[in-house]
Amino acid sequence: MSYEPKLVAFLCNWCSYTGADLAGTSRTKYSESVRIVRVMCSGRIDPTFVLKAFREGADGVLISGCHPGDCHYHEGNYKALRRYHLLTPYLVQMGIEPERIRLEWVSASEGNRFAQIVDEMTATLRTMGPSKVQATMANYA
Repeated sequence: MSYEPKLVAFLCNWCSYTGADLAGTSRTKYSESVRIVRVMCSGRIDPTFVLKAFREGADGVLISGCHPGDCHYHEGNYKALRRYHLLTPYLVQMGIEPERIRLEWVSASEGNRFAQIVDEMTATLRTMGPSKVQATMANYA
């Protein structure tokens, strides 16, 4: 049996989640390894959400929001971008490869783009193998 990675995707309600919904209603094929968590805005994604996803067995995390300038909450996606840039070096210090987390902007009309991002990330995670975070964190529990 081949390894199938677990990908957690935090998607903003207004653009990215709607883009994922469009991919589904258009019957666009993409990896089944993704588990979607719908949030009102990408700026609402606290870094602890990402850490918890890894701790609970995610092999990768996708954060996706509205394109810059199109946020329904004006600057939420810029907040997400700042948090992403602060979080990534921290994850690397913890031994999590930077390829395991990704920030992407996906609009409501970009269902195909969402599917492509999920497929690319799943392929990358598949070649990297399972994340060692859950096993490492279990030693500290």
